[in-house]
Amino acid sequence: MPMNPAEIEALIREALPDADVTIEDLRGDGDHYAAYVVSPTFQGKTRVQQHQMIYQALQGRMGNELHALALQTSAPAA
Repeated sequence: MPMNPAEIEALIREALPDADVTIEDLRGDGDHYAAYVVSPTFQGKTRVQQHQMIYQALQGRMGNELHALALQTSAPAA
């Protein structure tokens, strides 16, 4: 069963309450999304660490209910 964008956003916001999250359905099929996440929590973290935080927030759904997720993450601009 595909995930809806609101569910993806809710999981990310639950893990990173201070994040600015935008989810885009890339194909309209409920399986391919892009997530744009800006959070002060990412400050000082590598891109890999930032992405790992998002994957943890998704609680094992990546590769199961969620087939593909293109991530763009960053800390807020100073």
